[in-house]
Amino acid sequence: MSELKAFFSGKRVTVMGLGLLGRGVGSAIFLAECGARLTVTDLKSRRELQPSLMKLRRFKGIRYVLGGHRLEDFSAAGGRVRPDFILKAAGVPLDSPFVAEARRSGIPIEMDASLFMKLAPAGVKIIGVTGTRGKTTTTLLIYGILKKAFGSRRVFLGGNIKDVATLPLLQKVRSGDFVVLELDSWQLEGLGEARLSPPFAVFTTFYPDHMNYYHGSIERYFEDKAAIFRFQRAGDILVVGEQAAERVRRARPPAPLIVARPDLVPSAWRLKIIGRHNRANTACAVAAARALHVSNTVIKKAVESFRGAPGRLELIRVIRGVKIYNDTCATTPDATIAALKALKCSGPKISLGSKHQNSRGIILILGGSDKGLNMSELVTEITRYCKAVVLLPGSGTEKIENLKVKTQTEDQKSKVVEAASLKAAVKQAIKLTGRGDTVLFSPAFASFGLPPGGFKNEYDRGEQFVKIVSRL
Repeated sequence: MSELKAFFSGKRVTVMGLGLLGRGVGSAIFLAECGARLTVTDLKSRRELQPSLMKLRRFKGIRYVLGGHRLEDFSAAGGRVRPDFILKAAGVPLDSPFVAEARRSGIPIEMDASLFMKLAPAGVKIIGVTGTRGKTTTTLLIYGILKKAFGSRRVFLGGNIKDVATLPLLQKVRSGDFVVLELDSWQLEGLGEARLSPPFAVFTTFYPDHMNYYHGSIERYFEDKAAIFRFQRAGDILVVGEQAAERVRRARPPAPLIVARPDLVPSAWRLKIIGRHNRANTACAVAAARALHVSNTVIKKAVESFRGAPGRLELIRVIRGVKIYNDTCATTPDATIAALKALKCSGPKISLGSKHQNSRGIILILGGSDKGLNMSELVTEITRYCKAVVLLPGSGTEKIENLKVKTQTEDQKSKVVEAASLKAAVKQAIKLTGRGDTVLFSPAFASFGLPPGGFKNEYDRGEQFVKIVSRL
């Protein structure tokens, strides 16, 4: 800790984005404890950020600029005191004028994962995991396998994990320890700028996502994702899921590919997580663990004991024979399609009003904010797997409403109803069920902007869903 204090003490740092997920707060606490002079700025108001601000109240020297950013906190122009660096949160727009101002002033832009990798002690084994889908499940699987193999005191978890900040791990890790980092495209954007890649990299899948952020450019999105392997060296490890293998291979990574095919997981292994996509995620974790020289016996025990990640096809309750799943982290159509296929109630699903109504089916709750993604395949799959759909309000939901008229026929369609709130949606879904049915909350869209009240993020959305279901 003394070395870290010597490095950060007195440094002026603009923390851009405090947020509510715990990562920004954890980084701010770490920097303040190390003696940095902080300016914390966020677009959210003081009222919105109150849970995070309460955790920082013991630090009296922090300056707060809330409800918006100021150029002067990102600049050295006009005689202003120059920040030593900007710590940028994930999701800051690519065309942010504040980041552009910092660059013009020659002020370094850092992110938590890239700064951690720069400062981690020599000999720490960093495993980075990314992918459009499956990165959280794969990250937690690798983390669980390594803890079983090497003990919990030598294995740490960080990156894009709720309530877990990466920078404070610098106080704990030692040479020879393992750090498993889930890395989203925004964190990898920071690694790309720093020209860093983890020596052990896992790339699960690649699908269109965040097209609103990347202005419709899937190539720009892939470029950020590719930072996980772009700066690897000879002898480093790169595990790629079968779905993403060809795309990654075309990018000519420095390290040879280890392609994790689903059949890498023996059919005799009893997985608690369902679906082909989860078998593919497990294969990525198995391939990574084998490359790290973990025995097959240990891998099998860890994999078979893994119960899944919260908010990802999470069975939360069974009511009168109806299973209810929380899949709030499905923020893309591909993720919701994977959930439907995992549950895969057999037979055609037709209108609830039909005398030929199937006895078992999925009632899907979806909707939210648009991310610029194509919804046509999801609508087609809905007609195959769902006997009813409950739509939440949102800019993305309108795309579903526009498409459903074109793709459904009288012979094969799902009953579609609308709800004004999540609570109303759950009540509607339960009314539409029969014994043996499944209620699946798999939104396919982002969580922001849903009235009334809105959600802080997809985790908050899932927590609200679980609370509503618990009261039924």
